[in-house]
Amino acid sequence: MSAKYKFDYFQGSSLSDLFAQDIIDESYAFIPNYPATASWAAYPNTKKYYIQDGSSEATKTSFDKICQKEAWKNLAVLGEFLPGITIIPPHNLLVDYWREHFDFNYVNMEMFDCSVYLEELSHSDRFDKIITLFPFDNLQYEKHAIAPHTHYHLLSKVTLAELGVQCPAYNSYNLHNVSLENIHLPEQFPYLIKTSHGLSGEGTYIIKSNSDLNYCYKELKKYLEIKLLDWIIVSEFIKNAVQNYCVQFYVSKTGEITLIGTTTQLVTSEGNYLGGLINYRETDMSKFFEMIATIGQYAHQQGYFGVIGFDVLETQDGQLYTIDANFRVNGSTPLCLQRHTLLELGKEVAKYSSDYRIDGTLDAVLTAFKPELDRKDLIILSALEKVKYGKIYTEIYGIVTGETLAEMQQIEQKMQNKGLHCL
Repeated sequence: MSAKYKFDYFQGSSLSDLFAQDIIDESYAFIPNYPATASWAAYPNTKKYYIQDGSSEATKTSFDKICQKEAWKNLAVLGEFLPGITIIPPHNLLVDYWREHFDFNYVNMEMFDCSVYLEELSHSDRFDKIITLFPFDNLQYEKHAIAPHTHYHLLSKVTLAELGVQCPAYNSYNLHNVSLENIHLPEQFPYLIKTSHGLSGEGTYIIKSNSDLNYCYKELKKYLEIKLLDWIIVSEFIKNAVQNYCVQFYVSKTGEITLIGTTTQLVTSEGNYLGGLINYRETDMSKFFEMIATIGQYAHQQGYFGVIGFDVLETQDGQLYTIDANFRVNGSTPLCLQRHTLLELGKEVAKYSSDYRIDGTLDAVLTAFKPELDRKDLIILSALEKVKYGKIYTEIYGIVTGETLAEMQQIEQKMQNKGLHCL
């Protein structure tokens, strides 16, 4: 089936190189952070393009995750050409490390005050179009690189069945037209209930019991009370899954497809994303080619260009089910972009995690792990110093590498012995 497709791997290592073919007609920039709905957000997405980032103020995704750690991870692989909008600048030591190890100059990071940045971007003549991970309510409609209503539609879990690939059976419900009590639920557990635009696993509920269902309904009612939810889906639970993949590719404005990579996803039992594992040489993407072509064609017809990552469950009998599709730069995109750099060093296996933590300052980390960093046993994408009970520690989004899976695991264990822990 895959023989008719001639997809090639992306040969670069940066987002700038990925987007280069499509950003020559106008002046583009990239916002590396998501919108938010928390009280700290100067521009909350509460008008039209709802994002489910927590049902209450206490549970909403934090500023440091959205605007610092997540954003900096994307800036690390920004490259030379595409300007990146920075509302909280990374630590100078982190940028110096990036310059040395990624070999980009990072002069294209554009600093904006976080309290006014969307207003300034909406009325600035410097940038014609802004590439986003998610549409912003408060960014002028015409400034979005992808028409925001189109992008919002593509990012909705309700849209999954439209993509033309095999997915779990599901029903979608507009909660303004039907009450929770009148939703048709499967007769047997388990099944899933998902909000349409949950952030990083938020809004996904695995229903294994009446207790799970009651908790889910409480959360959904909270979202309805704060007016941040329209649609949900009730989905079949795919049993006997043996692998969970994230398949990533780029679709250009002309509809051309370029492979980025496929990771094995690391998730919690609740379905929350932890990171990804990749074997650059052994991973065979050809079994996904039909799905890539179908999703890519759909995206192109909708007017989308950019990175696409779709999550796939593989069952014991070899069936492939697409369970989610993310029309944006994905969490493990920076991991995939290390392909050629690491293969040149003989490193075929790499693991990305957003949950590394070590006691001490970033300066101390860079000193203590200099041998590992120089060998690229460890690659730091993002690092944030924090203090708890008067004690400084550093949270790291990083990549651990090795020639084989066993070696990578040994390297990670040695670094754990030196204090680098994965929470």
